[in-house]
Amino acid sequence: MAKVAGVGSLVVDVTAYAPHLPVHGETTVGTMFRMGPGGKGSNQITAAHRAGAEAVIISKVGNDFMSEIMLDHYKKEGMTTRHIKTADGVSTGAALIEVDEKSAQNRIIIIKGANDKITDTDILCAEDDFKTCDAVITQLETNIDSVAECMRMAKKYGKPFILNPAPFQKIPEEIIKNADYITPNETEAEFFTGVHIENAADAKKAAAVFIEKGVKNVIITLGKSGVYYTDGKTEIYLPAIKVKAVDTTGAGDAFNGAFAAAIAMNFEIGDALRFANAGGALSVTKLGTAPSVAYKKDIYDLVLKEYGINPEKKYE
Repeated sequence: MAKVAGVGSLVVDVTAYAPHLPVHGETTVGTMFRMGPGGKGSNQITAAHRAGAEAVIISKVGNDFMSEIMLDHYKKEGMTTRHIKTADGVSTGAALIEVDEKSAQNRIIIIKGANDKITDTDILCAEDDFKTCDAVITQLETNIDSVAECMRMAKKYGKPFILNPAPFQKIPEEIIKNADYITPNETEAEFFTGVHIENAADAKKAAAVFIEKGVKNVIITLGKSGVYYTDGKTEIYLPAIKVKAVDTTGAGDAFNGAFAAAIAMNFEIGDALRFANAGGALSVTKLGTAPSVAYKKDIYDLVLKEYGINPEKKYE
């Protein structure tokens, strides 16, 4: 079985749904409250697992009741927790999420908590998994030193290094230039390149900046406008798959996790993007982040329906 490994965040999502998002100073009466497993790292690793890969995360939780929410999630998914350690004196990561029921758009505040306490030693303990994996993925919801060490492990063993630069923040250029794949959305791409993005033509300009920085492959997700890819020579643009969206929270994570699984399974880049596009689309049809992540069969079915391609026959 193909294997994905990476350093990533474990975050408990505390989500409120309301008819509209409150403006400054307003109290809005919501309609529903949910609390469950999340975090960009955990969501993406979960998505890779459900998409058909063995998936291993290196992370930390606090010594509190929220840690059980995260650990229970991995037990229910049948995923390993061998590299999830406990950090004393800090909370498990948390996210405060507001979702507009009419537009399905969201606002999120992240508290890193234990995710900021991942050390080089924690990552070194997982070296065998980096050595035996087929792709490495990480984000920016843990401390930057852990992101850099994850990158070094990927380079040490010659594994494809997928960087989802979210939430956007200043990071060493070394991390960016060593990305085999960088996967920002339009807002994150603008932060790192200075190019304002409203369409695929703008995404092309931003992607060129990443290529100049040394990135081998650039994937810019454009929400309802689809996804743009280039390696500096070849370009691929995929429109968004039309679905009924009920909650867009975690859609990017679902895309990234499915993409990592596809790369680990040695999909050609066009097929990997179609697979990821389908994974991202399916996630917005359900509530929540990790709970909304699609399974491989459903992704395969949508890829076949939307693109006329059967990845199961082609790659398995």
